[in-house]
Amino acid sequence: MSIVIEPVVLEHAFAGGLLIGAAAGGLILVNGKIAGISGILAGVTKRGGFAWQWAFLIGLLTAGLLAALAGDTVPPALGHESAWLLIPAGLLVGFGTRLSNGCTSGHGVCGISRLSPRSLTATGVFMAAAAATVFAVRHVLAGA
Repeated sequence: MSIVIEPVVLEHAFAGGLLIGAAAGGLILVNGKIAGISGILAGVTKRGGFAWQWAFLIGLLTAGLLAALAGDTVPPALGHESAWLLIPAGLLVGFGTRLSNGCTSGHGVCGISRLSPRSLTATGVFMAAAAATVFAVRHVLAGA
């Protein structure tokens, strides 16, 4: 099975990566805070949050809504999963972020750029787990 990725999707991914990097860099330069989404969300849910945490989360949601209003859609190769799989997947991601003391944005974007040994290890582990999951779903379970 091969997956064809359209050039437009790659352009969007590149632009998204630039925006994530700019947001993470801006947050650390302006506030001295790391843009780990799980930590920001935990701050809002546990303590009520600071204004910058609320602004960051509202910005994430608003960007998605604006993209949807502009007619942007999820690429078909990524949007076919059943909705019932999203709930346990989200819970597992939440468990993993607690277990590793951070998420992909905190460890993968901000931690690696600071050469944090903990972030290098965590990112290696979750990338290996992601690769194993994709292999299992596409090659092991697809034939079952």
